[in-house]
Amino acid sequence: MADLEVEVVGVRIELPANQPILVLKAVERPRYLPIWIGSSESALIQMTQKGLISARPLTHQLLLDVLDRYGASIERVTVTGREEHTFYARIDTSDGKQISARPSDAVLLALTADAPVYVAESVLDEDGIDAPEPDEDAVAQFREFLDHVSAEDFSPDAEADGSAESAPDSDDAAPGHTAEPDPSDASEQSDEPDDDPSADDPDGR
Repeated sequence: MADLEVEVVGVRIELPANQPILVLKAVERPRYLPIWIGSSESALIQMTQKGLISARPLTHQLLLDVLDRYGASIERVTVTGREEHTFYARIDTSDGKQISARPSDAVLLALTADAPVYVAESVLDEDGIDAPEPDEDAVAQFREFLDHVSAEDFSPDAEADGSAESAPDSDDAAPGHTAEPDPSDASEQSDEPDDDPSADDPDGR
């Protein structure tokens, strides 16, 4: 199946658990993909969307600098599949390399490098949620929330480590929902630690 381009709507906090959720929206279809991510990753994504740059390179910025020194860049990132409760992503570089990654890291790199983000159509069909009828007020309120929320809002007390450099990998997974949520109330997707670097990419790539 084809890959569908998505826009990064932003990060919201699911209450009362204070769980950050990354929300992706298909460009040509009224469908959203919510993914639970860690608090540190959510803070970095929020910072990048606001155009803030740290005084010294953070890990994702350093990776882009290393790629640049080797004459490569990020062409695109793709959420390729889900295995049990964990989503997987792939980073495609300009020199033809493919790198397996967590969706939160892949999206963060794409935002920093101004690269497009895609989701496999099968993932969007199986794990996405339908967008409700357009509600300009609701969209405006959600975007206002994203514009005014601060990085501190993404560091719940429940997190064992709230540093921006090292966060627990509670990242990237699938929901159990029945209702059709508002884009500002994406259904729960919980994500398990991506602690097995040898794990195969679900789509075999």
